[in-house]
Amino acid sequence: MSLPQKLDRLLMRAEELRHQLETADGSQFGTLSRELAELDPLVEKVQEFRAAERARDEAEAMLGDPELKELAEAEYLDLKEKLPKLEREIRLMLLPRDIADERSAILEIRPAAGGDEAALFAAELFGAYQRYAQRQGWRFEVLDYDESDLGGVKGATASIEGKGVFAKLKFESGVHRVQRVPATENQGRIHTSTVTVAVLPEAEEVDVQIDEKDLRIDVFRASGAGGQHVNKTESAVRITHIPSGIVVAMQEEKSQHKNRAKAMKVLRARLFDAARAEAHGARAADRKSQVGTGDRSERIRTYNFPQGRVTDHRIGLTLHKIDRVMLGEFDEIIDALVAEDEAARLAAEAD
Repeated sequence: MSLPQKLDRLLMRAEELRHQLETADGSQFGTLSRELAELDPLVEKVQEFRAAERARDEAEAMLGDPELKELAEAEYLDLKEKLPKLEREIRLMLLPRDIADERSAILEIRPAAGGDEAALFAAELFGAYQRYAQRQGWRFEVLDYDESDLGGVKGATASIEGKGVFAKLKFESGVHRVQRVPATENQGRIHTSTVTVAVLPEAEEVDVQIDEKDLRIDVFRASGAGGQHVNKTESAVRITHIPSGIVVAMQEEKSQHKNRAKAMKVLRARLFDAARAEAHGARAADRKSQVGTGDRSERIRTYNFPQGRVTDHRIGLTLHKIDRVMLGEFDEIIDALVAEDEAARLAAEAD
C-alpha cells in the first residue's frame, strides 16, 4: 500500500471513530477514545503535510505570473524543503511502536574484566547516568549499591522514572570498555577494563505474573565494603525465581520490607525483559534493522581517557570530550543512536 493510501485510510478511521463516539455507550466509549487519542497526533501531522502540499502546488502555479513570481518562488522553495521532513516524521510515526519506549527503566551496572579498576569505573559510569537523568528531569532512585573496598561498586541498580526513559536509554545495554592508567598503577601503564550495563523497561504487575510458590526468599545481614556489617538485623533480601534461575538481592534499605519491594521490582523487570527478548528473537536476528542486539556481551563503547575520547562502535561515532560525557552529557551519543535506529527501521520498512 502506498503512503497516500495509508494516510487516506488513517484519516477515514479517525473520522469513523469520531462518529462512533457520538453514539457510543459507556463500555465502548473508553476503547474508542483511547484509539482516537493515539491517532490524533498522526492525524494532525498528516493534515499539516496535506496543507503544505496544497500550498506548494498553489505557489508553483503562481510562478508563471511575473508580478507574483518572486514571492511565489520563495514560498515554493521553502515548502519543497519542508515537505520531505514532514513526510519522514509521518513515516516514523507509522512505524510499529515498541510499547516499552514510553516507560521508566531499571539500570543495572556491574564490573566485568579488570578487578578494582573495573569496579571504580562502574561507580563513575553509574554516577554519569545519574547526572544525565537529572539533566533530563527524570527521577533517579538508587535501589542497590554494593560498594567495593576502594570506592568502586561490585554492582549498582537504579530505577529511573520519567516519560520515554527506556526509549532514550535502551541502546546503553552492553559492554562498556575503559582504557586508562589506574590510580593503583605505579608504572604508568594503560589498563583495559570492562563494565556491563543493562537497561530494562520497568514492568507492571499485569505484565508479569509471578507465583509466590516459584520464589525462594532468603534474608541476611546487609554488608558494606570489606564485608563489614552495616546493621545487625537481617534486613537484606535475596529473591530467587526458581523457574528462570534469576536471583535479585537488595540491601540498600534498613527495612526488610522495602528491600523486598525493590527486589520484586527488579525481578519483574528482568522477567519482562526476558519475555520480550524471546518474543522478538526473530526480529533481533536481523542486524540491519537495529543499532545493536541489546546483548549484554556486545562491546558497544570505549572510553579512552589518555586520548580524551569516547567511541561508540555500533555507529562509528567518536567524541573528543570524555570529561563532558562523564559529567552526564550523553545527549550527542544517544541522539545519534536513536537517529541511526530510526533510519535503519525506515530502510527496512521500505524494502
